Amino acid sequence: MKTLKEMIAEARQVVPEEGPDQLEKRLKNGEPVAVIDVRDPDEYRDGHIEAATNISRGFLEFRIAGTVADQKTPIVLYCQTGLRSVLAAKQLKELGYETVINLQGGYAKWAQSGLPVVKEIPLTPDQIQRYSRHFLLNQVGEKGQGKLMRSKVLLIGAGGLGSPTALYLGAVGVGTIGLMDGDTVDITNLQRQVLHTTADVGKPKVESGTRTLKALNPDVNVISLPYRITVDNVMDVIKDYDLVVDGSDNFETRYLVNDACYLAGKTNVHGSIFQFEGMATVFAPNQGPCYRCLYPSPPPPGLVPS
Repeated sequence: MKTLKEMIAEARQVVPEEGPDQLEKRLKNGEPVAVIDVRDPDEYRDGHIEAATNISRGFLEFRIAGTVADQKTPIVLYCQTGLRSVLAAKQLKELGYETVINLQGGYAKWAQSGLPVVKEIPLTPDQIQRYSRHFLLNQVGEKGQGKLMRSKVLLIGAGGLGSPTALYLGAVGVGTIGLMDGDTVDITNLQRQVLHTTADVGKPKVESGTRTLKALNPDVNVISLPYRITVDNVMDVIKDYDLVVDGSDNFETRYLVNDACYLAGKTNVHGSIFQFEGMATVFAPNQGPCYRCLYPSPPPPGLVPS
């Protein structure tokens, strides 16, 4: 009968290994790789790689087909240190999966390398009810809801574009919303800027916007930024957010936000509207063109109405 040491040595002869940096590169490049955490659920909840699906080692052979239907899809397995997962990887290869890789050093090495980890925070009964419709959607589910609740979005502008955007970001449970606007509410705003009410006329937009969002969803952490984005503050402002939504109404700000997001590697969601026409574009660094690529220079002053 083989010893555990012999079984691990045998598995390592047939299962290739990759380090944390290699897996991070795969994920960053958007490669179609399935990451499977074979630890027990309590270990997974205490901290895991965000892209990972948890299938405990004892259930792997029975449940893997439900997660990875195509046996040609590359699979990276990990446990705490890489021992359980290398045995699991060998088993998957015997089941016919063509490319199965063991994460060298496991979750422990990933975390020690300073790479991002996720800690599951149990939902409260109220949150389970509030987001129950999301749990029915395969594209969201409980895992997706957790990601939304950990996300940080900077919204530049709390006006015609920013108002509905802020409401929906708050409603779906985005954990932190940075609300940035240096203007006050004017009565002429109220027929479209739905974050604000008549009682808010003359008050800072971020003040009324924060109050509305907190009333809609008390879970959301709203950071009020009652000033305009400038070349002096833009890099410092955007650094703490995962995503930037540009709802500004002038070209100077649009080019500034675009350039800052490109330099910082932040995805920039841009929108603009005039009367009954509008457009929305996602500018993801190194995955396509940026705003300045599409529009190298702004139009002459006065040519485009606001």
